[in-house]
Amino acid sequence: MSIRPLYDNVLVKRADAEERTSGGLFLPSSAQEKQVYGMVKAVGKGKSMKDGSIRPPQVKVGDKVLLAKWGGNEIKYEGEEYLILKESELLAVIAD
Repeated sequence: MSIRPLYDNVLVKRADAEERTSGGLFLPSSAQEKQVYGMVKAVGKGKSMKDGSIRPPQVKVGDKVLLAKWGGNEIKYEGEEYLILKESELLAVIAD
């Protein structure tokens, strides 16, 4: 990955939308909802504090995270869609 987020920003690849319902029906793309979880692909160095120190990030590359449905900035890079958001916008790390 050649994108390196700055400061306390995190690059996330949102999980693919569900194409079927739990009953097995196919959903058209217009009816598919954005997933609220994804995989961390890159992390900045951390948050700059008032005293000049840097608080290291709480997440790492490879973490599966829960995110707000409409948070972050969507970008497209090399044909893939990603979100760049502040670490504080992440809601939780999902333990498998």
